[in-house]
Amino acid sequence: ALPMREDAIFRLASLTKPIVTAAMLRLVEEGRLGLDQAVTEWLPDFRPALPDGTRPVITLRQLLTHTSGLGYRFLDPEDGPYHQAGVSDGLDQPGLDLDENLRRLAGCPLYFPPGQGWRYSLGIDVVGRVLEKATGQDLPEIVAALVTEPLAMTDTAFAVTDPERLAAAYADGMPAPARMVGETPVRSEEGVVRFTPDRHLDPASFPSGGGGMIGTAGDFLRFLETVRGDGAPILRETTLRTMQAVQVDAPVRASRPGWGFGLGWAVLADPVAAGSPQSPGTLHWGGAYGHSWFVDPARALSVVALTNTAFAGVHGAFPTALRDAVYG
Repeated sequence: ALPMREDAIFRLASLTKPIVTAAMLRLVEEGRLGLDQAVTEWLPDFRPALPDGTRPVITLRQLLTHTSGLGYRFLDPEDGPYHQAGVSDGLDQPGLDLDENLRRLAGCPLYFPPGQGWRYSLGIDVVGRVLEKATGQDLPEIVAALVTEPLAMTDTAFAVTDPERLAAAYADGMPAPARMVGETPVRSEEGVVRFTPDRHLDPASFPSGGGGMIGTAGDFLRFLETVRGDGAPILRETTLRTMQAVQVDAPVRASRPGWGFGLGWAVLADPVAAGSPQSPGTLHWGGAYGHSWFVDPARALSVVALTNTAFAGVHGAFPTALRDAVYG
């Protein structure tokens, strides 16, 4: 075993989402996309249906806020349509093409009419393909030009910049965590997630806008500090405030008391209901490989913790203990 390094590179999983969301909102600022545009304006064949066969309009805002009616395979029952269709959650199936995964996803029924519920989803993967259509560039090029290069996030990309610094991935286990080898199914409190840690080594693997980036804690902290500030040089302050506002409230609070959802992250609306010492307006999310982060603008705090243990580092006691230690 090697000791942890401050510049260790991690598979970021869902820490990818706010970065890709920021890239999309740059294009909104430039007038190249609109939050309330229909997905079919860019992806005419992406028309998933409700169980009754109707094919409702899904907007880009609904993809970003997880109100589109889409879901994740790991949240689906083991005999559910996402499993039957072989949908990838963006963490497995090396070499899979994005258009093929979106074809599989579009063939699965929506969980609810768009805008009428909240369910964590592959919506940001769909957004990634929209960005490619809108710009004529690949998603890694778009994110680099609009977010990571302006912020000098030199180790954050959809491919590993320095393999020798890449942290090994571990799964929860007793009496000790076990290193992931090949495809590794790991049970979380919500379902079984299938990880293939070496997915990024196959250049044919699609760049997952919801979970495919790789980077360091220092790079991600730089992004969070930009979010805590005025958004410069990547976003206008008015755009940042829109991202930080609660876009979806009641459906999220049903599963996460006290929390709503903005654009790219959860937003703390009621600290008492959440049982949290954090201030109202705190932003927070995590990543399946064992990561968590939060930004408390009122207390001038940006905190990121990257571990290499799924899921203790995102759903276990550690993130809560770290939070409480920071506020204590």
